[in-house]
Amino acid sequence: MAYMYILQCTDGSLYVGSTLNLEHRIAQHNEGEGAEYTKTRLPVHLLYFEQFDRVDDAYRREKQVQGVEPSQAHRVGHRAPGVAAGAQQEAVRGHI
Repeated sequence: MAYMYILQCTDGSLYVGSTLNLEHRIAQHNEGEGAEYTKTRLPVHLLYFEQFDRVDDAYRREKQVQGVEPSQAHRVGHRAPGVAAGAQQEAVRGHI
């Protein structure tokens, strides 16, 4: 399985990524081994993710979500435009 995920950083900003192992990747972020962006904004918390059969679909969705204006990010989980057929969505810790 592959995942597109959205993290909330300690400063309230959002980070969007994709991975094959969601739990491991979140642990990497919180250990300071994730993206440069999150290293100085720890801890991070998972807000939302979508599950895909293929990692290239998760990456494509990541790039699509990154194009959303920050003020509209809370709507991603509600309207989820362009979600690939067969993608599963899960809201975690409330909606974003």
